[in-house]
Amino acid sequence: MLVIMQAHATEEQVGAVCRKIEELGFRAHPMPGPTRTAIGITGNTVPVDPAALEGLAGVAECIAVSKPYKLVARELKEDNTVVDLGDGVRVGGTELAIIAGPCAVESREQAFAIAAKVKAAGATLFRGGAYKPRSSPYSFQGLGEEGLKILAEVRAEFGLKIVTEAVDSESLELVEHYADVIQIGARNMQNFSLLKRAGRAAKPVLLKRGLSATLDEFLMAAEYILAEGNYNVILCERGIRTFADHTRNTLDLSVIPAVKRLSHLPIIVDPSHGTGRREKVIPLSRAAVAVGADGLLVEVHHQPEQALSDGYQSLLPDQFQQLMEEISQIGAVLRRSVARAAGTPQSLRAV
Repeated sequence: MLVIMQAHATEEQVGAVCRKIEELGFRAHPMPGPTRTAIGITGNTVPVDPAALEGLAGVAECIAVSKPYKLVARELKEDNTVVDLGDGVRVGGTELAIIAGPCAVESREQAFAIAAKVKAAGATLFRGGAYKPRSSPYSFQGLGEEGLKILAEVRAEFGLKIVTEAVDSESLELVEHYADVIQIGARNMQNFSLLKRAGRAAKPVLLKRGLSATLDEFLMAAEYILAEGNYNVILCERGIRTFADHTRNTLDLSVIPAVKRLSHLPIIVDPSHGTGRREKVIPLSRAAVAVGADGLLVEVHHQPEQALSDGYQSLLPDQFQQLMEEISQIGAVLRRSVARAAGTPQSLRAV
C-alpha cells in the first residue's frame, strides 16, 4: 500500500503517519517529491486496512499496489530519482553520467594511465574491478583490497568518483569503505543476502541486470535493496543471453523505456558487456542515449591487447573520446547534456 500525503502536509504529519505504520508492525518508507510525499509500506503479508491511516492528519489517500514491487514503482514516486554522489556528480536528471575505465584494476600505473585519458575526455566516474567473478577459476580474479586502494588513489589524484563491484558480504564491507558506488554484478542480481546487505550500506548501489532476468525480476532485485532503506539505486542494462551468436549478449535497449514507465530509478547501459566486441560499443552507446538511458558504463583500456580481462571489448582512449563527442550531440537533441569532470578542457566541454 502507498499512503499519499496532501501537498501541504507538514514534516510532523508525515512523521506521525510513519510512526503509526510502525505501530501496526510494518515498515514506513517516506519518499518526498516536488509536489507530494508518498509513504510506502513493507513488511505486511496481508493487505493493510486503509481505515487505520486515512483519518490521520495530512493524508490524502491510500492506494493499493497491484505490482509485487512497491518502493521502486512509479506509483510511489512520480518524479525521477537522481542519485547525488557529491561534488556535482549525479546519475539521473538531465545530465548523462559517463562511467569509464578498465574491466579490472591490474596495477597502479595501468589505472592512472587510463584515468588520465577518460577524465581528459570528460568522464566523471571511474570503473575498475578489484574483485572479478570469472567463469573460470583460473582466470584473473582481481587484486582485492590492493585494487581498492589503487582506486582510492585514482579518486584523490583525478577527482573521479569510483564504481567497483562487490561479490560477497565480506568484499562489500571493503568496497563500501573505499568506493563511491557499490556495483552488484549480473551474476549476483538474485543473491538476496548480498542485496539485503547492500540495502544497509551507506553508499549508492549500481545493480546490473541478470544474465537471463525478466524486467520484473530486475525490479524485484532492486526492491530488495530499497526495502532495507537504501533508496540510492542505479539500474544497469548489460545484455541478456539469447540464441544470437553474433554478439556476446543481446543488449536489450527496449528495457530502458519500459523501466522509465514503471520505475522512478535511473537506468544506465553497459554496451561493453552487452556486445562483447569493441567495434559495437560506440554504435550501441549512441543508441542507448537516443532511447533514453541516463548514462553509460564503458570499458576503456590503453593497452587492450595486454589486458588481463575483457580487452577485446574495451575501447581505446581515442575511441572513447569519439564516443563522448558523438553522444554529446545526440544528447543535445534530447535536451540532455553530458556531465563533464572538473578540469575537463573547455574545448571538450563545448562539444
